[in-house]
Amino acid sequence: MRLTKPQTRPTVSPAENKMGVLPEGKLLFNMALPLIASMLVQALYNVVDSVYVSNYSETALTALSLAFPVQNMQIAFSTGVAVGVNSLLSRSLGEGNQDRANRSAGNGMLLSGITVLLFMVFGALGVTGNHPFIAMQSGVEATVLDGSVYVTICCLFSLGLFAEVLFERMLQSSGRTVYTMITQGTGALLNIILDPIFIFGYFGLPKLGVAGAAIATVIGQWVAAAMALFFNLKKNPDIHLRLSYCKPRSDVMRGILSVGFPSTVMMAISSVMNFGMNQILQGFSETATGVFGVYYKLQSFFFMPVFGLNNATISIVAYNYGYRKPKRILRTLRLSCTVALCIMLVGLAVFRFFPDFLLGFFHPSEEFLAIGREALRIICFNFPLAAFGIALGASFQAMGKGSYATVISLCRQLIVLLPAAYLLSLTNQVDNVWWAFPISEFVSLVITVLFFLRIYRKKIRPLEE
Repeated sequence: MRLTKPQTRPTVSPAENKMGVLPEGKLLFNMALPLIASMLVQALYNVVDSVYVSNYSETALTALSLAFPVQNMQIAFSTGVAVGVNSLLSRSLGEGNQDRANRSAGNGMLLSGITVLLFMVFGALGVTGNHPFIAMQSGVEATVLDGSVYVTICCLFSLGLFAEVLFERMLQSSGRTVYTMITQGTGALLNIILDPIFIFGYFGLPKLGVAGAAIATVIGQWVAAAMALFFNLKKNPDIHLRLSYCKPRSDVMRGILSVGFPSTVMMAISSVMNFGMNQILQGFSETATGVFGVYYKLQSFFFMPVFGLNNATISIVAYNYGYRKPKRILRTLRLSCTVALCIMLVGLAVFRFFPDFLLGFFHPSEEFLAIGREALRIICFNFPLAAFGIALGASFQAMGKGSYATVISLCRQLIVLLPAAYLLSLTNQVDNVWWAFPISEFVSLVITVLFFLRIYRKKIRPLEE
């Protein structure tokens, strides 16, 4: 259905849609569970390479930390294009405009292809030796070599990642989310199986080290992409994939980029943050940089479920905002905050009291364990703060205030975090640098609350009148 005005009730009774009548707790659980499961798969995908590579050498583990910003940037661009396609495609299907839906898919494939070429050129810079991006971050030859190999392989074969993300979004846009869980799960499982085979050279294969981890990653992505393409061709009659629909159309391109570009920027912020933190920590030691890379991947097991919960909350709040149901909006937000806090309190307890157990998966040296133990115990204080910030932030995107979310992301990861980390690094104590995370999260939460109070006064309270 379509709304002619943002605050006009649809002619269809809300009883016809579970978003308007199902108890908030049950609704949030049903919608969030598949998203949380998908996010956990992605978290597992991110950490597997590091776990296996840590058995190879600590230098290789640090190399993956230095390469991570590039991987994150690939995800940012691939997801940005896919989100834009998803939005335009869903809207076109809702309007019954099949031609525009098909052209949305085709032009999305074209944009993804162009972006893949850019990353391939970037990856090719490391074909003849050390990659400039890695070399500018480290002076240790072994680290630069391993990081260069990993970045080069992942970029040269990035078509698998872009195709997987795009085709999965096409399935989501037409409501066939079960297939995306299959493709993501298969890709992650394949990566887990192939990692040790290629890294350590099992079954008569050569011992490839970091290169093996990269090869396993791209194989998982390519297989998932092939499956997602198959499901679109055979199980998704709402979208017709033809080369003729790839012909560029300015109006379609604008529609995709207008939605996708802000999403790319928000996700790219974390790449800039990772690069900046790597630069600051390199002033202490390679080990400190490796510790940060391990922390960032471990924390995803708690942050990713909260982001999945956030995505479900956005849909519920947006729907009930359209139906002018302020009580359901507020109850949903309270539930979301409560569940997010519970998840993050578990994370706080695990990081605070069992850091050695977590770091033990990465076969740490004594120095790595000493630095990592304090890092995990300090940074985890930002978990409860992040729970409220992320959960409340769902209201911004749901009510058309995406700019608020962008401002908060900038504060959390750039404007406050990096300057605070740099100033704390001047104490020459690496343990002090980790306090930048709780500081930036506290500032971000204050801004989030102020923005939410403004939205409540301007948008939610008027619904009660």
